Amino acid sequence: MGEAKRPGEVLWIDLTVPEAERVRDFYREVVGFEVGGVDMGGYEDFELSPPGGRPVAGVCHARAGNAGLPAQWLVYFAVDDLDASLERTREGGGEVIAGPKRMPGHGRYAVVRDPSGAVAALFEQS
Repeated sequence: MGEAKRPGEVLWIDLTVPEAERVRDFYREVVGFEVGGVDMGGYEDFELSPPGGRPVAGVCHARAGNAGLPAQWLVYFAVDDLDASLERTREGGGEVIAGPKRMPGHGRYAVVRDPSGAVAALFEQS
């Protein structure tokens, strides 16, 4: 996820789908992304980069830690304290729908639903 970000900054965008290879190819053809593989221990997810640029998004298989996530682009927002942000999510009428989970070498994240039903991830960098 690159360099450390300030709270509120967008860190990453993921799309979790059952047919990751097909969707990866769709975005490679439609948008022009370059594609790289990400070893997930038994299978590969994919990172998407603009030509010659750094990765900006990912296409993930809907399995393991991503099983059950909705098939929509999921934005990851930086937060200073994930536990405090999850408490404020609940207090503000939102819901924690996945996590918190650890991403080794990067930090911890959780997927939340805001009071309107929109879904986002909150990420505490390590």
